[in-house]
Amino acid sequence: MDPITLTSFLAPFLPVLLNLGTKAAEALATKAGETVGTQVSENALNKAKAVWDKLHPKVEAKEAAKEAAEDVAKAPDDADSQAALRVQIKKILEADPELAEAIAQILQEPAPDGTPGLQIVQTVTGNNNQVIGQVTGGTLFGNVSGNVSL
Repeated sequence: MDPITLTSFLAPFLPVLLNLGTKAAEALATKAGETVGTQVSENALNKAKAVWDKLHPKVEAKEAAKEAAEDVAKAPDDADSQAALRVQIKKILEADPELAEAIAQILQEPAPDGTPGLQIVQTVTGNNNQVIGQVTGGTLFGNVSGNVSL
């Protein structure tokens, strides 16, 4: 299980998962609903809950991981907080390969509506649409328009 993908997936849901307040939950639901549709966001939240159920005991047991998760929950878009959580998740998963496998299976399971497991949708604008990225595992489907240089 890739800690980068896992951290990026969990970050927007941590305010809800850590119960930081109903305003954060409402903002997440509104933002996710506007972006990808209510059903998909509900499926993603359910998947995040399933992952968090597995990961949470290990995070709680490690003070640095707990603090990093709380920091991301307070500011889900903060890159520094995400980096700190990513390091802690990496350590947890390296120490427990069975947990890493269990989380990977959860993320790969199709949603009840038949959509594939983990989906990442990215729209890039600005800076001449330059994108640097990495995809590991699974299958990549995409659409590229405009000039492409490799």
